[in-house]
This record gives sequence, C-alpha cells and structure tokens, in this order.
Amino acid sequence: MKRSLVQSKGFQVKKFVCSGDLQLCACLPGGTGTRWLKVILIQTETMGSTSAKPFKNQKYEELKRQCLEQKKLFEDPEFPASDVSLFYLNPPLANVEWKRPKEFCEDPHLTVHGISSHDLQQGSLGNCWFVAACSCLALRKKLWQKVIPNIKEQDWDQKRPEKYAGIFHFHFWCFGEWIDVVIDDRLPTKDNKLIYCSSKEPNEFWSALLEKAYAKMAGCYEALDGGSTAEAIVDFTGALAESINLIDGNYDYSIIEQVKLFRELLKVDKRGGLISCYIMPSSLSDFEVETDVGLVKGHAYSVTSILKMSVGQKNLCSGKSQKLFMIRLRNPWGNKEWKGAWSDESEEWKKVSKSERTRLGLTLENNGEFWMTFEDWCKNFTDVDICRIVNTSFFSIHKTWEKKMMRGQWTKNPNATLNRSGGCLNNEATFLQNPQYIFDVTKVEDKVLISLQQKDQRIHRKEGAGDNLVIGFEIFKVEDNREYRLHQLKIQERITNFTYLNNRTVYLKVFLKQGRYLLIPTTFTPNTEGEFILRLFTDVPSALRELKLNKPRLSFLDILLGVPKRMSLVKVYRVEGLQSHGETNPYIIIKCENNKVRSASQKNTGTAVFNTQAVFYKRKVDSPIIVQVWHNAFIDQFLGEVRLSGSPSDSRDLQKYQLHGRGQQEAEVPGQITIKILSSDDLMEL
Repeated sequence: MKRSLVQSKGFQVKKFVCSGDLQLCACLPGGTGTRWLKVILIQTETMGSTSAKPFKNQKYEELKRQCLEQKKLFEDPEFPASDVSLFYLNPPLANVEWKRPKEFCEDPHLTVHGISSHDLQQGSLGNCWFVAACSCLALRKKLWQKVIPNIKEQDWDQKRPEKYAGIFHFHFWCFGEWIDVVIDDRLPTKDNKLIYCSSKEPNEFWSALLEKAYAKMAGCYEALDGGSTAEAIVDFTGALAESINLIDGNYDYSIIEQVKLFRELLKVDKRGGLISCYIMPSSLSDFEVETDVGLVKGHAYSVTSILKMSVGQKNLCSGKSQKLFMIRLRNPWGNKEWKGAWSDESEEWKKVSKSERTRLGLTLENNGEFWMTFEDWCKNFTDVDICRIVNTSFFSIHKTWEKKMMRGQWTKNPNATLNRSGGCLNNEATFLQNPQYIFDVTKVEDKVLISLQQKDQRIHRKEGAGDNLVIGFEIFKVEDNREYRLHQLKIQERITNFTYLNNRTVYLKVFLKQGRYLLIPTTFTPNTEGEFILRLFTDVPSALRELKLNKPRLSFLDILLGVPKRMSLVKVYRVEGLQSHGETNPYIIIKCENNKVRSASQKNTGTAVFNTQAVFYKRKVDSPIIVQVWHNAFIDQFLGEVRLSGSPSDSRDLQKYQLHGRGQQEAEVPGQITIKILSSDDLMEL
C-alpha cells in the first residue's frame, strides 16, 4: 500500500493506493475486511440521564408488553432473521440457522459473573475493531451500563420464565443523540454455535446481542466487516475523535515525547478513559501478518492497564527502586501475544516482588493479554486511540468543560448567497459559501476541543455507496464584533493548517488567544452535500453560533437613523514609541458611531503588538473611525488617537500613523500606530 499526500495551500489529504484502487485516509481493517479507515484518538463526553430516542420508532417497553400479553416471542420486522440482515454482497458460511439462545443453550444469560474485557471472542466477521471497542467498553462499568440498560430486567430469569419475550435493547450515541435499538434474540448460528461475536462463557450472550443491535443500526452484519475502533467507541460513549500517529509524533524514538505521552495516557486511564492501539500494515498483503515479536498487523488491541512498576531492590541511598513505565494490552483474538521483554514467559518478571505482582493483578497466561514497557509499545505500534472523559458536570474535582453542539448541512445551490457547499480553501471563489460559525475565547488563552462529525455512511453500503466524505474545517481569528457572514479573507488570521480526511469524524485540540473566531466546516470538493454535527468544548462559555445573515437586516431603528451604507474593516497591528509616567500598559479602543471594540492590555511596554480587529457598518459615510491608545495602571489614561475617514478610495495597504491628542486638530503626541483599513459601499464585499 503506497501512502501519498494531496497538497493544497497548506492542506494535506492523505491517500492510500491499494492494488490500483484509491482510498483516501488510513483505515483499520477488521479481520478479513478490506475497507480502510483512519483510526483515531478519542475524547469521551460525560453522559447524562438523557432518555434515548427509539430507533425506527420501535419502543422497547411497548413491544415487550405486547409480546407478553399475546404470549409470543418478539420477531423484529426491521431486522428479520434472513439473508438481508446478514449480507449485501458476500454471503457468510453456508447453512446458517437463526436460533434463540434457549434453542442451543440450557441456561442463557446476558452476563455471567459480570462483564469483562476477557469475555469476547471474534467470529467469522472481520470486525476485530468492534471487538476491541467492546473490550475497552467492558473495562468501565459506568459506560457499559449506559449501552446495556437495565441489565437485570433484560436478562433471562429461570424463576420467572413468563417474563421472557425474546426482546432486548441497547443504547448508542448516534449523530449527536442517544438512540434505543430494539432487537429480537434470534442469532445466526452454524452447528449450534454462534458464527459471529461470542463470549468465552458458552451461556453468556451480551456481546452477541450487542453486535446484532450494532449491525441493525449499520444495515446488516456485513456492513461491520472492516471499520474503526474509534468509531465504535464514539457510538458507545459519545466521543470526540482525534488521531495520534506514534511515528509522525516521534514517539518511537524520542524519550521526551514518550514521557509526555505516558503521563497523558496515565491520566486518561486513572480518570476512567479508554485506550486502544494498532500497527498499520504497509500493504494489504501485510495485513494480519504476525511480526517477529508476536504482534499482529492491522489488529486493534485494547489497553487494559497503564502504570509505573517498581523493579528490583530499593536503592540504599535513595530508598527507591527502579520505576518502569508499563502498559498492558489485549488481543481480541485471545491469543498471539507479545514475545519480547516482559512477555508472559520473560525472565524479567523475576525482578518483580510478590507484592508488586499482587498490585498489578499479574496473571501469566496465554489469554491474549500481555505487558510491555511503554518504550517498546511506542516502537512497535503505529497508532493509538484514546477515550477521555470530557467532564461537563458542574460538580467535579476534575476539570470541567463547557460544551456547545450545532447541527448543520452542506447544501449546494446555484445562487452564491444561498450555496453552502463551497469546498476547501483551494476553491477561493466558493470557500466562504460554506456554513460559518463564530465563537469567543474570553480568557487570555483557552484550550479548545473541536469535533466535526459527518453522518454515518455505513448504512448505504447495501446500495453500493457508503464512503465517507472528505471533510475538515478552518479557523480564522476575525473581528471582535463580527456578527455577519464573511465574504472575503483580507485581514483575518488563519489559525489552522488542517489535514482533510475521509473519516467520519475529524478532531482538533488547539490553544487560542483571547478574541473572536470564525470556524468553517467544509468538504474537500465543492458541490458535495451532507449533514454534520459540530461540537466545541472550552473552559468557559464560547457562545458558539452560526452566522446566517450576509449583512445587517433592516430594522425600525434603520428607518429612524438611516440604513447602513458603508462597511469598514480595521485591524491594529502595532503601537510603538509610547510615553507615560511610570509603567506603560497600553490597550486599544476602535470606535465608530455608537459601536466600539476594546483590546486586552499589554503589560509594561512602550511597544506592543496587537491583533485587534473590528468591523463597522456606518449609517453616515463621513463618520470617522477613531483608533485610540490608552494606558491602564490604577486608572485609565488617554495616550493618543488617529482618525480615519474609512473611504473606499483610501489605501488598503498597511499604514503607520502618528498619534494625536483628542480632536481632529490636536497636535502630535508621542507614539505611532500601524493599521490596515478596508472600506466598501457594497456590504457583501468584505
């Protein structure tokens, strides 16, 4: 498989060419699958008690009550026990029989001794990615209790067989909302054995039924052949997705980067997060190949523990023993374990005390679970998926996040003012026709998490479609008072340099300075339609909202005072040569008519760099734009100003102006200011 990049003004679209077929982005294939998706880091949102919406309008309680009243077992008309639910192209094994668990098991249960990451076994379907996600889910009780609701109520009760109706339900996070998927318990079997996902305990069926519900949501079982562990965890938890490539990030050889990543993953694990990883095959023929050290390429491994381990005797001087960064993994196949240092049969384990082994819960069995040093893990794996709990609860000892979510669409229209599918920034004439959103960073600096997710396409595989759109987004720092759509990129600062991917979800974690920002979600090519959800997490409220109007709307006030006739964009870059008594803490005020914008203060400097922008819609074309410099110590002190006409004929180049006192005829005062101003009588030009 050859990897290449499409370059586009700082954009990069990853491409993979497999046997002559072009596939955009990286994909973790599952089992025998040949579909490739980019596997991604995850950030999970804390789930509230929001009720789930019935999938296909099937209401579990009503259906179960009807079955019990009629004394019959539920048969799901939306996902029948037939070939249409099994496949759309490639039939599975011959002579498949759909059977209820009671027809080939004496004492079936949803769970036996609870839910464990060791429960699952992959079947004939190429969905190790799904099995790995289930293994991760099984580690966190609060998470799987949301996915498998009322587990005791749903379980078979041998003492009350009259309560059994052959119906079960599961919750998934689907495109911004929780849905409730109802299924019957008829499962595909051959020779009285499940052909797909199963549990090690022969009478435990939570994994098989969960897989069926997920297959129903996807259209059929075959639609699960090849996919992404990250996508499944998103559907289980409502996650934010990001990608960490261990090679691109230099984690394979940089000790400094390894330590940073270990600390990050350790924090994630301690706070109840989920982690998985895999080795990207270099080609299709390399897929499922076992390496010399026992790892399988293209297989998703779930991380079941990460910790610091004490090794050897305590040092007489320091009283401390050596600490190793360790990570424990599980192969969903349940075999083929790591053969390197600290593997099950490794001599290294003799260095670990009995008390330390007890603390680790160490079991040296050939069960698919094994330990590695974190350094070896970084060197042998290529990608990692992480699921952090994004805490939105007000009462918490950990960091909390402010969340905003918007739904949107890319829609094409021959009218440029109505078109909302302009493509990426390569398409200069149409890029700003995409949906536009603004948000505010009110702190001096804030860490911002952004997730753009398109609607799942897997359901369309039956029709020969089902490929994701290539998507991404751009962020620009814009005028602090912008409330209308942007029509030209002139003074706005581009913040991102985004890689466009054909992932279902793309993600960015970025630190932003105080100000207002414009976020533009796009498809890579114009005139491409689709739905998306945009989620944004910040430390303080961001006021995320869509810009829908192209210019100010006529109001009653306009009738009295006059309609806006001219617009001006102003950007202050720099002030220098300021003088004041004592410490100088300059800030900027830009004002026109009754509107103004104020910058943050710079600390103790007579020369300050600003990035303060403002936009004004003037009712009177001769109204001046006044840019003032102030100083703040104990009280506000005026240092000087410049008055600009804001005429469309004025130069649009960067200009340096001498500061003056208040009023048009006031004498010069110490200090210069560098400004760019653009004006137009067309309110939709800028």
